[in-house]
Amino acid sequence: MRCAEIFRKTKETDITITLNLDGKGEAKLDYPVGFMVHMLNTFARHGLFDLDIKAAGDLEVDQHHLIEDTGIVLGQCFAQALGDKRGIRRNGNCLFPMDETLARAAVDISGRPFLVFDGQLSGTPLISANEKYPARCHFQTDTVEDFWQGFAAAAGCTLHLEILRGRSDHHKIEALFKAAARAFRAACEIDGRARDAVPSTKGTLDFPGIGDRPGVLV
Repeated sequence: MRCAEIFRKTKETDITITLNLDGKGEAKLDYPVGFMVHMLNTFARHGLFDLDIKAAGDLEVDQHHLIEDTGIVLGQCFAQALGDKRGIRRNGNCLFPMDETLARAAVDISGRPFLVFDGQLSGTPLISANEKYPARCHFQTDTVEDFWQGFAAAAGCTLHLEILRGRSDHHKIEALFKAAARAFRAACEIDGRARDAVPSTKGTLDFPGIGDRPGVLV
């Protein structure tokens, strides 16, 4: 099974994530930001990834550190679970409609980290109120780009995320997570015609100084 478990503990955050690429879309989330619970559960379900996340962070500062570091750790899990990327399709894309919103995601699991993000977000925080979270819980929408920047860098993938049209920031963010999940699901799938092949015409290059990070597909 293509699984990974990554721990990250700093003075700002404490995060543990377990990932199964070949799961059923089940998520177990102990996470203090309600809107991100919704997004991570959505990502797991649409990607058919099993996720177990336990996280805490310095929310007395703001949400940036926790959400960015979550993206980093999740990206590290993908890199570890994919290993040398042998047999994967490597590329995936999805055009995802959500009511008035249309999102597009395209990914190349190449080992070359790059993010293009055009979320068309207003910058206005989303506000929720329920028994589990404070009466007025603000979600900082600008952290969505931080999450995906950390993810792309740690996973070693080229990722394009964009909103083609939309009105609601909630719908825009959710559609992006759904599109990304389905794009990654397609890219991570094993190609039955090339199970033993690295998906590159030129082979791989070492990435010195990155520890055990897999090589770059060229």
